[in-house]
Amino acid sequence: MSREMNDEVNEEIEQLKQEIITFIEHSELSSVEVNDISEGLNSTGSKAFKKLVNAIAELEREGRIILTQQGRFKLKEAEPVMQGVFSGTDKGFGFVPLEEFEEDIFIPPHETNSALNGDLVTIEVTKEAVPWKGKGPVGRVLEVVERATKSLVGEFHAYTDDEVEKFGLFGYVKTQNKKLPSMKLQITAKGIRPVEGSIVQVEVTQYPRSSEEDMYGIIMRTIGHKDEPGIEILTIVNKYGIPSEFPEEVIEEAEAVPEKIAEEDLAGRRDLRDEVIVTIDGADAKDLDDAVVVKRLENGHFHLGVHIADVSHYVKEDSPMDQEAFERGTSVYLTDRVIPMLPQRLSNGICSLHPNVDRLTLSCEMEIDRSGDVVSYEIFPSVIRSYRRMTYSAVNDILMEKDPAAMEEHADLVDLFETMGELHHILEKKREQRGSIDFDSIEAKIEVDSEGNPTDIVIRERGVGERLIESFMLAANETVSEYYAKRDLPILYRIHARPDEAKMQRFLEFVTSFGINVKGTKDSVSPKDLQAVMKEVKGKPEETVISMLMLRSMQQAKYDVDPIGHYGLAADYYSHFTSPIRRYPDLILHRLIHYYDEIAKDEKARKRWEKKLPEIAEHSSKTERRAVDAERETDELKKTEFMESKIGEEFEGLVTSVTNFGMFVQLPNSVEGLVHISKMNDDYYEFSERGLLLIGQHTGKIFRIGEPVKVKLVAANKEGYQIDFELSDLPEGEKPKKKKHDKKADRKNQHTQKRKTKKKRTGKRKQ
Repeated sequence: MSREMNDEVNEEIEQLKQEIITFIEHSELSSVEVNDISEGLNSTGSKAFKKLVNAIAELEREGRIILTQQGRFKLKEAEPVMQGVFSGTDKGFGFVPLEEFEEDIFIPPHETNSALNGDLVTIEVTKEAVPWKGKGPVGRVLEVVERATKSLVGEFHAYTDDEVEKFGLFGYVKTQNKKLPSMKLQITAKGIRPVEGSIVQVEVTQYPRSSEEDMYGIIMRTIGHKDEPGIEILTIVNKYGIPSEFPEEVIEEAEAVPEKIAEEDLAGRRDLRDEVIVTIDGADAKDLDDAVVVKRLENGHFHLGVHIADVSHYVKEDSPMDQEAFERGTSVYLTDRVIPMLPQRLSNGICSLHPNVDRLTLSCEMEIDRSGDVVSYEIFPSVIRSYRRMTYSAVNDILMEKDPAAMEEHADLVDLFETMGELHHILEKKREQRGSIDFDSIEAKIEVDSEGNPTDIVIRERGVGERLIESFMLAANETVSEYYAKRDLPILYRIHARPDEAKMQRFLEFVTSFGINVKGTKDSVSPKDLQAVMKEVKGKPEETVISMLMLRSMQQAKYDVDPIGHYGLAADYYSHFTSPIRRYPDLILHRLIHYYDEIAKDEKARKRWEKKLPEIAEHSSKTERRAVDAERETDELKKTEFMESKIGEEFEGLVTSVTNFGMFVQLPNSVEGLVHISKMNDDYYEFSERGLLLIGQHTGKIFRIGEPVKVKLVAANKEGYQIDFELSDLPEGEKPKKKKHDKKADRKNQHTQKRKTKKKRTGKRKQ
């Protein structure tokens, strides 16, 4: 047969196959017999029928149609495309979370299809989960739909002139992102050619097609040199893409803002300048965006006034300052520096509620009864003059220590602070009664010298001063949120969904090892149930660990346009209203308050903001997570630097996490490090995933979360923020229990659990 004739035959077969597919698609029946197709396509003659049967057989081999058990043919249903975001690691493997799966899909290193952390990918599941064996689902990446990594930051290593000539490359960069596999980023010989050891930002121009390939890029800019003081933090800032310098047009706009409020600014504002309103903040705070006052009313109720800097008066919609604030989303606090959301002329100047100067504010005044219920309130624009700038420590000295010097210095305000303290305790009790969870997690302050070197790590104690301001801000945030929700006016909400069931199930199983029985189940546990857990462990050695693990079991709070409530606070309505200097969602809420009061609140206004707010909510949540990650990484860096000089020293600590490769131990100063299982050489330890235990096979020693241990620091690697401990001899009262003293569950776990499990470490999340 000639080539032309063969092409004609193939074309005829393909056309017949398409006709068969079309016939089945348009059939009223879900499946059809061969005779149905034959009659439908008028292929009843023996020759035509033979061709038809051959075409059907070919379609079946191609997997486009299938033969049912009843001998009928139907179209093969397309496999649903599963799409998610790839969460990668420096080891090459990763995970893809999908709503339809309880556990994240594990993607082995050879199945990532060159996906990098944050990439949008399509996947298929290759192995189903086997829960009774402690194995989660396994999959592979089919396609990278969208790349998330557009640029990277790292240290530049130069090639010689001969190598540049030969390969057309300036050198390479080792990426400093712990969520990317260890690979070289080759620098194309174009544009900037930095010196050896420069910290650079690289635009990725070519992605690897396999794990054996490198990435390629060109250098966008040089950030500094690795030996310059403070370059590590600057590297982190750039790695996360946090803007650290304001564009010229933003600076010019900020410089044009007056240093004092003008008479025309007071139009339509309630004048509260004669009231005794105070700010209470940290001693080193410069952006003072909230001021408060509390009074006793004749009916026995309390008047609470929360007055917030009216930043929206100066930052107009779609102005350069507004666009830059949107991009930044939040101020970022990095150990020895602050990257502000707004230029300092505003954040530390006209918008900051300094004492004895007039400032524009938005006020939420509430009448609160003795039960803590808000019985009436008003939200309105105002002007105040802060009476005094107070610090948390000064208020704590007055209310907690009854310090004579502090009480004498602020004698004219002692009654005010005592009234504030009384109202705070009422509000705190109200939140407790409805089930609000108080995690009260450890907060460490890293002190540094003039060159940014860490000198100490101090645990911050939250006193009544900090807590009463928190109570008042929560009350204002809830009140403002409820007002607009009940009027069906679109605003941004701060939401916190119910805990993930799988994570909550693991937490509930864990706390039973401490003899704690939780009333709720994984899908019905209420905030009040979890609050009861925290009450039960209050003041006990395991309190810190249980608080940390409960926090890890929670969903991440975020911004949204739907008021689904805040689970952790047990609040039906919640928004961020009180920090517009440092959070864009608060600034937006202020803008909306002005808009609805002064412009319109009709259907057209609703539709306008319904269209704009979802993007703002999503972007604000992303920038918040970006800031949290950068702050956490900076803390890890400085903590590792701090511990470098302490190698060989011994410390008391608590086990905070147990894995198949060892256990993490946290010191009282919040530093956390790993005791690798290879360093636990006094026995062979088997990992119990169900009980989260390491069990010595010969000695019967058991290490569990919450266990007090004594450790020696053996390594502090600043590049990987890795701190390594080994076990020291334990004090007599803190030795691990012998096997004969184990609980039945521990003995059962010892025999039934396998040592192999996947490594998965989570960080604490803000509520």
